[in-house]
Amino acid sequence: MKRALGAVLLCALLAGCSSAPEAAEPDARQTAPAAAIDRNFPDPDILKVGDTFYAYATNDNNANVQVAVSDGGDEWRMLDDDAFPDLPSWVIPGKTWAPEVTEVSPGNYVLYFTATNFRPSLQCIGVATSTNPAGPFVAVGDGMLVCPEEEGGAIDASTFVDGTGLHLVWKNDGNCCGLDTWISTAPLSADGLALTGPGQRIIKQTLAFEGELVEAPTIVMRDSAYVLLYSANNYGDGTYAVGLAAAPDLAGPWSKLEAPLLATESSGGRFRGPGGQDIVETSDDGGFLVVHSWDAAYTYRAMHVVPFTWDGAVPRLAL
Repeated sequence: MKRALGAVLLCALLAGCSSAPEAAEPDARQTAPAAAIDRNFPDPDILKVGDTFYAYATNDNNANVQVAVSDGGDEWRMLDDDAFPDLPSWVIPGKTWAPEVTEVSPGNYVLYFTATNFRPSLQCIGVATSTNPAGPFVAVGDGMLVCPEEEGGAIDASTFVDGTGLHLVWKNDGNCCGLDTWISTAPLSADGLALTGPGQRIIKQTLAFEGELVEAPTIVMRDSAYVLLYSANNYGDGTYAVGLAAAPDLAGPWSKLEAPLLATESSGGRFRGPGGQDIVETSDDGGFLVVHSWDAAYTYRAMHVVPFTWDGAVPRLAL
């Protein structure tokens, strides 16, 4: 009965029961489209400030948080400075992952970062602030913002705004310790520095393409519906993929597309293990999706920009 109700809800929310893109015919001659940032730039997050786009990525190239800028989303220029040069004393250096930067008020920016906490020794989410979107960001408080030890820690923070205010979204790092992985959300204070209510669970891994985990959540509002994009499966190989779920209310019920929105197979091999996505709306009709995708030798994850148009609550990708 629940499955039937979920299918009806999905049809209502997702443009008359629209489905994910059909898989393209695999073709060994196909290669990934030109990368917007052709270097290791995984887990990209995009922030628009005025006419400028900022892209943030997981640590590499001697930076805890990499930053690039663009005037239109097509051509990107790497910045030399680390956006988060000084890590707080309570984290173990070396793994500063999946940054999310939010402008909480004009000229005030909050960085949510994943790092390895000393106690408990788990990946958890911290918070830092800056008055410049390029940083430097400075850690706030004397510990992590979200660090549920009994759930294996927390990673992959993102934010969204609905009629009730600002919210944080994350994934418990359950796959570190044989636990389920849940996408959860909780309300944030207006300054973005504290949770103001308990977390609530949204989805966990249930579909074949998701493998053992779901992660990297991104929530946007579309026609009064909550649309969740997420990554699933093993980020280190071609099984990684982008999924989609939708709900009429944050509390649910949430319904998933049965097939991934973007995957190695559905792209005909043009994108290899795509994920770590963010979505940027540039008009009422669409915008662009940013994802990382492996190079042909699976040595680094470049950032790609994929235009899309909305079809109900489904972003139709221009592949």
